[in-house]
Formats: sequence, C-alpha cells, structure tokens
Amino acid sequence: MSSFLPSHGGYAGLASYQKSEVIYDLTFLFCSRFLKKGDRTVDQMVQAARSCKQNIAEGSKAAGTSKETELKLTNVARASLEELKLDYQDYLRVRNLLLWTKDSKEALYVRRLANKSPVAYETYREFCETRSGDVVANIALCLIHQANYLLDRQIRQLEGDFVKQGGIRERMTRARLEYRAGNGTHGTNEAKPPR
Repeated sequence: MSSFLPSHGGYAGLASYQKSEVIYDLTFLFCSRFLKKGDRTVDQMVQAARSCKQNIAEGSKAAGTSKETELKLTNVARASLEELKLDYQDYLRVRNLLLWTKDSKEALYVRRLANKSPVAYETYREFCETRSGDVVANIALCLIHQANYLLDRQIRQLEGDFVKQGGIRERMTRARLEYRAGNGTHGTNEAKPPR
C-alpha cells in the first residue's frame, strides 16, 4: 500500500524559495544602506521579504497533510512579494528615479545573471553593496518579477495537483478502501483466531 501522505518539505530545492531568499538578503541590505533607521518602511519591506520566504517553507512542510494549506501559504508568499514590489517602486517614484523597463539593457543583464547556478545572493553581492539605491532597487524589482513568475507557476501546479489527487481526507479514504480490498492483511502475518 502506498502512503497517503505525499512527499513534502523539500522547499530548499524550490527555485521560488531560492529566489525569495536572495530577495530577502538583498532587501535587508537595501534597507540598511538606503533607508533611515526607524523608518516604518524598513520593517514593512524586511517583513514582506521574510514573509515570502517563510510562507513558501511553511507551505511546503504543511503539504503532507494539507494541500489546501500549501496552496494558501504559497499564495500569501506571492502577495507578500507584490507588497514588496510596490515598496521598491514607491522608493523610485517618490525620488524621481528611473524604473528600468523589462527590456532595458540593465534588466536584461540582471535576467542573464538569474541563469547562474546556484541561485544565491553571492551572484548579486557586488552590485548590491557598491551601486546606488536606484540600481539596487531595480535589481530587486527584476528578482521580484522572476520570483512572481515562479510562484504563479507553482500555484497553478498546486491547483492541478489538488484537482487530480484531492485533499488528505480523500487520500485517507482511498488508502482505507485499498486496505479493506486487500482483506486488511497487506502482507502481515497475523495469526487468525481458531474457529
């Protein structure tokens, strides 16, 4: 009998998680370099970046017993990134700084960096620690767009998995019916009581 609990918890291998970890590290540094201490935006941005990363991990761990919870938490991660994206856009807009278009040479360069393996903050460290606030904010926005794309695909995949496999109760029922169909033995050597 196959387990009714699907494999779960491998969030560290998810491209969306890896990208969100880079975004968290970059955001932490961005806030310490370019925003004033005590500014509420600092807490909001760091928390939004953290929320994305943590919710992907929590959803992945919860997947064993609740695909619904995994789907909800992955969607919360996606919503957190949307909030963070707006904060970076606001930073650029209120300072009258340039927002890169998706096909600008700078954005295309950042996109090419995304193909490096492993996905790690180290790939972007030099730029984030030496460039101006507008450049770092734009790098963050490029990464957020990439992570949003990955999360949107992940959410669609989770929806499809739920439709095909059902939730934990349905899997438990199927497992119980399989067990009964096998007369409850499934290879056990239980002695039968005498007649």
